[in-house]
Amino acid sequence: MATRRGDTLLFAKPPSITAFGAVGGKKEGEGPLAAGFDLLFEDNTLQQDTWEKAESTLQRHCLELTLQKAQTTLDKVNLVLAGDLQNQCTASNYTLRGLDVPFAGLYGACSTMAEAVALAACLASAGLVDRAAAMTSSHFCAAERQFRTPLEYGGKRTPTAQWTATAAGCCLVQPAGNGPFVRAVTFGRVRDYEVTDINNMGAAMAPAAANTILQYLRDTGSRAEDFDAVYTGDLGLVGSQLLKELLEAEGVSLDNHADCGLLLFDQAAQQVQAGGSGAGCSASVLCAHVLPRLRAGELERVLFLSTGALMSQTTFLQGESIPGIAHLLELCATKPEGEAAG
Repeated sequence: MATRRGDTLLFAKPPSITAFGAVGGKKEGEGPLAAGFDLLFEDNTLQQDTWEKAESTLQRHCLELTLQKAQTTLDKVNLVLAGDLQNQCTASNYTLRGLDVPFAGLYGACSTMAEAVALAACLASAGLVDRAAAMTSSHFCAAERQFRTPLEYGGKRTPTAQWTATAAGCCLVQPAGNGPFVRAVTFGRVRDYEVTDINNMGAAMAPAAANTILQYLRDTGSRAEDFDAVYTGDLGLVGSQLLKELLEAEGVSLDNHADCGLLLFDQAAQQVQAGGSGAGCSASVLCAHVLPRLRAGELERVLFLSTGALMSQTTFLQGESIPGIAHLLELCATKPEGEAAG
């Protein structure tokens, strides 16, 4: 079970992420983390006739690979928690329509992966599931069509814009196992700093990331320097700089910070402007880079946040500002015996 301190849930017996998988597209295969992916596609259509179908295929491969690595089957999974960036989470819905398994669809924009893993950990800790799969995805072409303009339009991207990852990540969470482990979760609060530029998501999300980090540190009495790394989900170059400024104003130095949007791609060589983004960005970096390093013993204890911009094309056209949210996971390589998390 978990105990609550403020907005943070601490697990006396941390649930285990017993298996994880990452699948990506062509650009991800050309990036610095390519070797960590389980499967990469040269053709982003994935032999489908629409981008939306391609994203569902991406998810299906990711779930299947994760179950294979866990040496288990879908009938032994009690719940799949999944989400994406498409309207009504259609990528996830259409993935799960062909699979006979309980499904809870989630939408937290690019924060969805941390949200899904956090909820899965809560259910596992409470003994309500034996196995829960947490999965998210995004597809560059599907996201551009929905949130900006179709690729055929040929619009010029601004320096603050980010490149939506064509990628998916999946974690299988269980009450016990060999880890890595989820020691604590902090569910974020919506923050809106009146950013209205749809091409500057990093600035919109950075205040929410800062708020969640500060909340976790207050709740647990921890310091940022207690961790090997603090990973944020796709703030990109602009948002990462703003995050450090916001935290420094609160007396917190984030010298061990790394952003998934800057890890997934080579910013200059791959021409991704301010870095990567998308629900599949932090999900794939978690499963292709962070969790493997924890399992290998290269990292012992990290904070991982996925950040999301909670807007739509409709609210943008109505002149609304862009609210943000960030959910946090405390992950560790080994589980302290007889010790409550935090």
